[in-house]
Amino acid sequence: MDKGRLEAFSDGVIAIIITIMVLEIKMPGPHHDTLESLRPLFPIFISYVISFVYVGIYWNNHHHMMQVVNSVNGAVLWANLHLLFWLSLVPLVTEWMGENNFTKWPTILYGISLIMCAVAYTILAILLIRHEGKNSLLAEAVGKDWKGRLSIVIYAIAIALAFVNPCISFSLYAVVACIWFIPDRRIEKKVMQEETGKI
Repeated sequence: MDKGRLEAFSDGVIAIIITIMVLEIKMPGPHHDTLESLRPLFPIFISYVISFVYVGIYWNNHHHMMQVVNSVNGAVLWANLHLLFWLSLVPLVTEWMGENNFTKWPTILYGISLIMCAVAYTILAILLIRHEGKNSLLAEAVGKDWKGRLSIVIYAIAIALAFVNPCISFSLYAVVACIWFIPDRRIEKKVMQEETGKI
């Protein structure tokens, strides 16, 4: 199957997710025109920023991954929908965590949504590699995927630590975002090597 429709649908859903997140930030009403009136929005804004970064990271990596894929099959379509499902929950848990100032259960649920996004992305990558073949460009680029494995471990630790101190958990979520914020160059390098080899 052609991959174009999957890419277009995924881009559209991710764009809607980001739009929903920003629309959930409610500005102060009339007669609240001072900077002080924005102070209650600070936790919500911080939640929005980290979630925006996360969704952006998934969009970026999804885009790069699909660039080296020739086609998709039914299993890949369902795996992609599975990823989009968990990403679509990000605005919900973002709002809940921000409005409750990073208390225990909102922070735990936020972590669960992040770990499920990571698991879903890993499943998608595995199925794409299986579809493309063990010697495919994607398989060589992904390799052992240490960043993905490390992220899941950090999420699990962060969820557990939320029972002790949710602020530590949020800090660990930010650490994972920083790990992925620098774009993963593995696929780009493989594509460049492949193109150079053909010249």
